[in-house]
Amino acid sequence: MNDATPLNRCRIVLIAPPGAAAEQVVAALGGGDVASLILPQYEADEASFQAFAETVTPAAQAAGVAVIIAGDTRIAGRIHADGIHVETSKAELAETIEKFQDKMMVGAGGAKTRDDALELGEERPDYIFFGRFGYDNKPEPHSRNLSLGRWWAEVIEIPCIVLAGSDLSSVEAVAATGAEFVALSSAVFAEGVNPAEAIAHANALLEEHAPRFEN
Repeated sequence: MNDATPLNRCRIVLIAPPGAAAEQVVAALGGGDVASLILPQYEADEASFQAFAETVTPAAQAAGVAVIIAGDTRIAGRIHADGIHVETSKAELAETIEKFQDKMMVGAGGAKTRDDALELGEERPDYIFFGRFGYDNKPEPHSRNLSLGRWWAEVIEIPCIVLAGSDLSSVEAVAATGAEFVALSSAVFAEGVNPAEAIAHANALLEEHAPRFEN
């Protein structure tokens, strides 16, 4: 995660939604503090996804935002991403960490239970993500993700990211779990929403309501 702007509270991880325009994603970063940007490949073909990532990544990195590729690891290398997001088996996570840990961060997702999360945690990823890309279509975060995030934050030192809901105010519920990071996507990129203003508002909510971490 990017530590260029150290804050002692929960920070935002932005997730590009399916079909997002590069300009829209870059515009969101102008709204204030964003720790990192996750670019999922979704159903895009390799060439289209790489072109999208090549446009977004330099602008994000120039703004001090770490870029994480969720998809083809070769693309992550080609565009000089800061990290790779893996949602697969423990064995493949271990292989990815072994191969890339000296080059970029490796984060893990896909855990649906505590046992799942602990198995992935044994490989010491740089973070664990609770949620599913594209499934933040209800106003509030999924109760399972909140529960897992609260438990993980209490007992495990590896940072966690918890997916918020489609309402910006849901960042408060995620921050209350003690999670280091809250992931936002649809709340920022919904039709009629100004992405930069959404990020600014989310940061204001976190600044006012998020519990402070001990140094």
